[in-house]
Amino acid sequence: MMLREILLAVVMCAGACAQVPTTDTVSTAEPVMPTCDGALTQGGLVICRAAPGETITVAGVRQIVDSTGTAQFGISTTAPSVIGWSASGGAFGDLAIAPREDEFRTIKGFDCDKVDARSPEQKAHAARSWKIKQDAFASLNPGAGALKGFIKPSNAPTSSPFGPTRKYIGVSKVTGKPCESTSVHRGYDMAAPVGTPVIAPADGTVILADPDLYYEGGTVFLDHGQGLTSVFMHLSEVAVTPGDTVKRGDLLAKTGNTGRTTGPHLHWAVKWRNIASPDRSGDFYIDPALLLDLPVSD
Repeated sequence: MMLREILLAVVMCAGACAQVPTTDTVSTAEPVMPTCDGALTQGGLVICRAAPGETITVAGVRQIVDSTGTAQFGISTTAPSVIGWSASGGAFGDLAIAPREDEFRTIKGFDCDKVDARSPEQKAHAARSWKIKQDAFASLNPGAGALKGFIKPSNAPTSSPFGPTRKYIGVSKVTGKPCESTSVHRGYDMAAPVGTPVIAPADGTVILADPDLYYEGGTVFLDHGQGLTSVFMHLSEVAVTPGDTVKRGDLLAKTGNTGRTTGPHLHWAVKWRNIASPDRSGDFYIDPALLLDLPVSD
């Protein structure tokens, strides 16, 4: 009788017991709650974290969170004191944006031919350079953007910050005529003698490496992903080629005094490109110094 009872219990359990769920099939993953923070100053960067695939909107700009779990948004230098964000899952909030206080500078005795192309040869060189830059900015590569932070690309002191408006007054060496031009400095300059190493401030893909653009001189564009691209100008040597992938700290080039310069230095700019839009007219430069304030991790 004992054997018969055991067999009967096994048969009865074959149907009923199989329907009991086991604990290892139950998902215990908690949903990712959307948050937004970053370098919250005019000219800075908003980094929003959420589940991949969720849509995040910041100041009217929409992006889809990628596999890094982030969407990153440039903050214009004219952004209001408060900007809003929202997620497709319903979360939302406001971000307080600190204002900038940029200077106005006048630079006299400048070579006008470095301010504007004047001779037919200069204009042709400038036109070729413009086309090379536009083609490079049209490409977008995946990457962590500013998620792991940035380091300085050169061990050199700051010579000019991002943001000041510059008025150039000078004379053309080609025509002998005076000139006057006003522009906003969209880079972070470091006073480095010719030949100082330039390293990658963050991981990225090289999308441009040219030794002789008209205004920029020797130039490297490094796409970090999330629409963030570092631009290094006035280089004496270029050590990378388009398509190269580099890690933070890898050698990119050496500083120089090429293109439109008043002396040897490194000009580092960072352009934010809206990866959700095919229209590059809405892209703009942000302040590299603000990226240096973000936490650095491996």
